[in-house]
Amino acid sequence: MRDLGVGFGYLVKGQKWVATHGRWFGFGLLPGLVTLVLYAGALVGLGYGADDLVSWLTPFADDWTSPWLTAFRGALTALVFAFGLFLAVITFTAVTLLVGQPFYESLSEEVDRTEGGEVPESGLPLWRELWISARDSLRVLVRVAFYGILLFACGFIPVVGQTVVPVLGFCVSGFFLAEELTAVAFQRRGVELKERLTLLRGRRLAVLGFGVPLTLAFIVPFVAVFLMPGAVAGATLMARELGGENDRDDRDETSPGAGRADGGLPAPGGGKGVPHLPR
Repeated sequence: MRDLGVGFGYLVKGQKWVATHGRWFGFGLLPGLVTLVLYAGALVGLGYGADDLVSWLTPFADDWTSPWLTAFRGALTALVFAFGLFLAVITFTAVTLLVGQPFYESLSEEVDRTEGGEVPESGLPLWRELWISARDSLRVLVRVAFYGILLFACGFIPVVGQTVVPVLGFCVSGFFLAEELTAVAFQRRGVELKERLTLLRGRRLAVLGFGVPLTLAFIVPFVAVFLMPGAVAGATLMARELGGENDRDDRDETSPGAGRADGGLPAPGGGKGVPHLPR
């Protein structure tokens, strides 16, 4: 359970980091504001059209008498909107990160710079980074959609659907939300999606401690926009720990091979080499 507190600690540290670097906080707000307007319009449209969608999907219930018809379609309408909100929370981060890739890339680099050592760079052109980000986000979305449909179906189970399923939904949302946020730092380190998921599963409780509170906060209107810069900063700090970079930095400061990379061999240019995560 200690890992839950560790994960939440990185979320707090990220918010503190942007609070003390006001310019980067304002810089990181812009992509979220653009995405928020788009998503607000989509959710309003879903709110107005969810009941019509449910009626279209359940023609077999047209002949039911009240209150069964009202209760049945009302419950389904609530589930449809909840499912839409579930997807919005997950995809909001992915879309915001895609829209704000150059913004969050710079912010993440600055976090690495303030932590000391070299700043890892992917060396890829912007279009290539955007393509990789979009491709990985689509792969994550497929996984999220699978879990979402499964949880949506389980929502019809009496008692369990109203208690256990929402909790599992927030856990799934939190895990993949953390994956999307740490992807900014991991992508610069050349860590592919499969490897990222392996690292995150290895510290599942810490990831949930970071992602679940953020998911709950993102439900509140406008909160997601203001927390995004700090969330990216905190995710970068957590990515450094998951990759063991903090441990390596501590060893480098006290070991005879300080300022060297790859087992003590001199790094190019005589400086400290960029840390490499397990491939």
